Amino acid sequence: MELKMEIGTVHEINVTVEKNMTAASMKSGNLDVLATPYMIALMEQASAELCGKFLPEGISTVGTMVNIHHLAATSMGAPVRVVSKLTDFDGRKATFEVMAYDNSGVIGKGTHERFTIKIDSFLRKTQERNADAAQ
Repeated sequence: MELKMEIGTVHEINVTVEKNMTAASMKSGNLDVLATPYMIALMEQASAELCGKFLPEGISTVGTMVNIHHLAATSMGAPVRVVSKLTDFDGRKATFEVMAYDNSGVIGKGTHERFTIKIDSFLRKTQERNADAAQ
């Protein structure tokens, strides 16, 4: 199956920082500011949703690499905008430029990679691998 994704496609998500998104809540720190792991999750979400625009039924993507710099703190209640831009696609691997912003400017930036997978075979292999590990 030949998959095509359009280089340059952009997808954006917008959220407001809530308690469950903070470093204190996620145990990645002790402050009520946007947690780095949560910001990265938002970047992955935006990238996965971007891929979803192009993928047929039965095909999905999994994240395989993040290279992110968290540049500024964002307090609870502040809006955050995350933008993912597809910069490369080789038929299986999609590469994204990801950026996060609050009202004061850029708070995070970096790159993210995702690989396309066939859902059924991916889940089957995962279950087999985990069954073997449990023995």
